[in-house]
Amino acid sequence: MKKFLREPYKFILILVILAFAFGVLAKTFIDKLDIFKSKELIAEDGATVSARSLEIARELSEAFSYVAEKAAPAVVYIETEKVVSIPRNIFPFDFFGDEFFKRFFSIPRYRQRGAGSGFIISQDGYVVTNNHVIQGAQKITVKLVDGRSFKAKVVGTDPFSDIALLKIKANNLPILILGNSDLIKVGEWVIAIGNPFGLSHTVTVGVISAKGRSGIGISDIEDFIQTDAAINPGNSGGPLLNLKGEVIGMNTAIFTRSGGYMGIGFAIPSNIVKTVVEQLKTKGKVERGFLGVYIQDLTPALAKELGLKIKEGALITEVMPGSPAEKAGLKEKDVIISYNGKPVRNASDLKNYVLLTKPGTEVDLRVIRNGKEIVIKVKIEAPKEGVFTSKAEFKDLKEFLENLGLVVDDITPEIAKRLGLPTTKGVIIAEVLPETPADYVGLTPGLVIDEVNRKKVNNLREFYQALKPSLKTKKVLLGIKTARGRYYITLGLED
Repeated sequence: MKKFLREPYKFILILVILAFAFGVLAKTFIDKLDIFKSKELIAEDGATVSARSLEIARELSEAFSYVAEKAAPAVVYIETEKVVSIPRNIFPFDFFGDEFFKRFFSIPRYRQRGAGSGFIISQDGYVVTNNHVIQGAQKITVKLVDGRSFKAKVVGTDPFSDIALLKIKANNLPILILGNSDLIKVGEWVIAIGNPFGLSHTVTVGVISAKGRSGIGISDIEDFIQTDAAINPGNSGGPLLNLKGEVIGMNTAIFTRSGGYMGIGFAIPSNIVKTVVEQLKTKGKVERGFLGVYIQDLTPALAKELGLKIKEGALITEVMPGSPAEKAGLKEKDVIISYNGKPVRNASDLKNYVLLTKPGTEVDLRVIRNGKEIVIKVKIEAPKEGVFTSKAEFKDLKEFLENLGLVVDDITPEIAKRLGLPTTKGVIIAEVLPETPADYVGLTPGLVIDEVNRKKVNNLREFYQALKPSLKTKKVLLGIKTARGRYYITLGLED
């Protein structure tokens, strides 16, 4: 000790070394115990948030930005255009012939424009969008984020799923990858990119609110992803992306009472898009399965009335003659509860399964008949031409009919009794719109139409089937039945 006191500098050096070592050990100990480290940040209103939470939020924000930046070049703005003629009949009778009026009276026309979104799936220019975005368009223009514009060709459309495939002449284009929508989870973050209200490449963020939404009435095949990512008019056809940048859905529709976003949007799952696009690309059309039954939801009330213990399923109301269903032995009042191992909760489920089944496939149906469960094998066939009417086509038929000035309905036993009709076959004219071709030729409510385009019709379903060719010809031949007899009349729209 005396030696250290005689040489104080050595003593001081040892103390410094010991203090340094103690400091290092103390810091390590404190860091491990997290004693003095600030755990939370305090806002002006007294609310607190941990630094780690802020870091996670920053990382999530960076992920959104990264995905949006990478995906944006492959998202396109789609403009459509068509020339529309305003239906007009100046006189109820044509005294001078069509040529006279076409020569001296110009037909009112206007240019109708539309807009939507889409995304590129191949470097050589294949673009996916919604069918309703381009339906009826005479000119389609695809605009890229870099300012380039291309005239698009329609490769194929599928009104049943509301999917369309376009092609532009370009190479080395940025693309988006179609992911596996079967792997998505409710609550998962998603990003929507589109062109709402013409505002190009708008990015919105939300979560998957639900899966397997059906029975909404948007399209024939409904297995929608529901999201709260803001989707507005103009977003249709744009991608819904996961945080990997993969397309897991195609934005299609919104639920709204105001015309704008209300927190509920719907997207077609990417796996359905894949299936449809593959067929459109190779065949130009989609092969749909056909079972040949008319169905409705089995409600608890119906189940009780029919003496059934089950409360869900698809109730067969009619079996088409010569259909796969009739060949397999399906009957009215059968309730289908399973399709090839997949549960059938309602009519929409069964319709989806059948329409997505390739013709020629044999499937097992679990059916409740007279309270007993049986299994029936059915070979799904391709539908005959004209058997199917998609929701999109039905909308066009109704619009065409309204332009002619007609609103028609089934003849129920009550209507037949009230009007003194001897039969319920045909359809009844429920309303004739003023200043329309139907009005000019003297058609009135209460008249019965029993023939359309040389085909006898027994009900509204057959009426619309027979009306389909008129969408191309813009005219229709109707057989009118009255108490005094029967006559034919032709109605048409100006080209």
